[in-house]
Amino acid sequence: MRYVDLTLPTPAENLALDEALLDEAEACGEPLETLRLWESPEPIVVVGRSSQIAVEVRRDECRRLGVPIVRRVSGGAAIVAGRGCLMYALVLSYRRRPELRSLGQAHRSVLGMLIGAIRRHAPGVHCCGTSDLALDGRKFSGNSVRCHREHLLYHGTLLYDFSLRLVEKCLAMPPRTPDYRAGRSHGQFLTNLPMTGQTLRGLLREGCGADRAIEDWPAARTARLVAEKYGRPEWNDPVP
Repeated sequence: MRYVDLTLPTPAENLALDEALLDEAEACGEPLETLRLWESPEPIVVVGRSSQIAVEVRRDECRRLGVPIVRRVSGGAAIVAGRGCLMYALVLSYRRRPELRSLGQAHRSVLGMLIGAIRRHAPGVHCCGTSDLALDGRKFSGNSVRCHREHLLYHGTLLYDFSLRLVEKCLAMPPRTPDYRAGRSHGQFLTNLPMTGQTLRGLLREGCGADRAIEDWPAARTARLVAEKYGRPEWNDPVP
């Protein structure tokens, strides 16, 4: 598997690159698998494709703090990212991994891969809910998926040194919560992995078998997606 560790200048570009990597794989005509890692230098709120911002996000507080709200192409609820939150994206091939056509198996397979990579340094890591990873019952990773004909995009968050207080400020309680949350606030429910970002990056590359670094990423497609979608208020948050 190839990999690219690349953070682009804006939130819109960073979300667009995940989708551009999926589009690139689809257009390739053969299996093309990629691990991408990035980390926003500033706090951002990323909502799911169908998220209701008025329900999930404290919009006024985000405006006061200068935290932009951007929308990803996959489902799931809103998250807060920034320094100390490693973002990953996996583009995986159905031809190489036909079991991933089952959404439940896709969650189990990818999360199992992540657990195998991280558990050596954090033995209490386990899967919870539909697509969360937790350490001793507290969530450090939320994940979502976007499916195309020949490949899927599986991406998510990995908290390792993130301000949990910022999550409390920016997000409301989600409208739907997994049973294991048990009504806990964001601060009580979330945790950070006990490792550095550099260690986490190495574990993910090793665990995913991503051993071929690339520099030729789909820049033109990323720019088009920013212009057509991710840079437009009507996609991200149409409320003025």
